[in-house]
Amino acid sequence: MMADQKAVLRLLKTARGQIDGIIRMVEEDRYCMDVSQQITAADAMLRRVNKEILTAHLKHCVEHAESDQERADKIDELVNALGKIL
Repeated sequence: MMADQKAVLRLLKTARGQIDGIIRMVEEDRYCMDVSQQITAADAMLRRVNKEILTAHLKHCVEHAESDQERADKIDELVNALGKIL
């Protein structure tokens, strides 16, 4: 993986902390709109991590592909990933 590993790990650990907090909120039977807001925040964090990883893929793996076929394959992977995200 060519993404900034420290940044990715920091974001993932933050998301994990958010999810742990959401679990506690559910266990404590907290107000559903507060729980939903925290879920949205965790989702945004995971999307940010995914953006970092996909950006690195595009900038490194696609850009430095050794052949036209490998580049086309990497682009297809990216298009498939974006299809799942969108």
